[in-house]
Formats: sequence, structure tokens, C-alpha cells
Amino acid sequence: MQATAELYAVTRQFGAVTALDGLSLTVGHEEIVALVGPSGCGKSTLLELLAGLQEPDAGTVEAEPAAYMPQRDLLLPWRTALANAALALECAGVAKADARREAQPLFERFGLGGFERARPHELSGGMRQRVALARTFLSGRPLVLLDEPFASLDQITRGSLQEWLADALRDEPRTVVLVSHDVQEALYLADRVAVVSPRPGRIVAELAVPIARPRPRRETITSPDFAALERLALDALEAG
Repeated sequence: MQATAELYAVTRQFGAVTALDGLSLTVGHEEIVALVGPSGCGKSTLLELLAGLQEPDAGTVEAEPAAYMPQRDLLLPWRTALANAALALECAGVAKADARREAQPLFERFGLGGFERARPHELSGGMRQRVALARTFLSGRPLVLLDEPFASLDQITRGSLQEWLADALRDEPRTVVLVSHDVQEALYLADRVAVVSPRPGRIVAELAVPIARPRPRRETITSPDFAALERLALDALEAG
């Protein structure tokens, strides 16, 4: 398997606290891997290591250039929705007008057509997350790191955006590492789910998700095969 990202025997400490301890994980080209585990187990730290925002205290991290989307959308309030999405291109040196012109087709594919001139405060929570995801995709980086992208949304909006993201990744394939507290979300979106133990974080189980794509959300999450996978993931979380 061609790897886009790999952590080997990684340890990360913050003073007396060990966040990750000997953690190893390989993510293949255009594979979607979800990380689930209890709060404080080092999942966000793992993403920041892959993004190059932190360095391990021991072990090695190798990753292709990554686009990192934190939990908050971090849209700039003085910019329009389209200008926020185009910011990734501007940061890469593309002229402002060219960046917005290049962003427009993806903006429309992300279901945001007609809202180009809207300011962030004029958008719903779900639309703000779509703008942030469009900005992340427009970076052109082969590796996308998503830290609980839908955690702040209500259940109905979250379910809708999960299905939308699955479709977007089908049309715009990327290698993705997704952090989620929602086992159902992780299993629905991912090709493989890695279960992280309580701190210090280690990978204690990896579950392949052998469900063909596309995955209509309602039919998928109510199927017996999905329920069996969910039980396995919950058992692994409880075992720690």
C-alpha cells in the first residue's frame, strides 16, 4: 500500500503528561481513516503531528503536505464566503481575482452557489462548515486532516453533512484522517477506523469498513452489517 502518511512508534509529551505513547499508524493513498477515542487521548495531537504543527518526542512522522481543518471553521468575518474559500489559493501565491475565479467551480459543487457574497454571519452552521471544507480542499494538498468537522452542529444537520462529505470525497478524492467522537460518523465516512486508547494514546484496534461506496446514509447506518461493525468499535472503545 502506497502510504500518504505514517507515524511509527510516536511518543509526544507535554511536561509530565504523555499524550501519545509508541503510537503507529499508516494511511494509504486516497484512504479515509477515522480516529475514535475518549476525550484527551491525543487524537488532535496526532493530527497536529501530521500537519507539522508539532514534533514527536520519539518515533518518526512522515506525511505528504497536509491541509488541516480544526474544530472551529475560523472564517474571517470581513470576507465573503467565496473569498474565505479562496484564501487557501491566495496563501499559495495566487492573485486574489484568479483565486476567486478558480474557487468558484468547487464552491458550486459544494452546494454554495448563490452565497458567494454572503458574510459568515449570514450563513448557517452547516454552510459555514462547507465553506471551511472548500477552503481546505482548495489548498490542493494531498492529505486532508479533519478535527471533528461537524461536532458543533445539530444531529439532523450533522447527518446531512456526513452524506454530503462522502459525496464530495467521491468527486474530489483525497487522503483523509478524520477525528470524531461519533462512532457512527466514523464508520459511515471511513474505509478504516482506528480506535485510540485513553491517555496515553495508542492504537488498540483497527476496523476495516467493507461497505461498498456510494453509501446512502440512512440505508447504510440501519443495515445489520453496519450495526455489527458499530458493536465491534464500541467493544474496542470500552476495552481501551
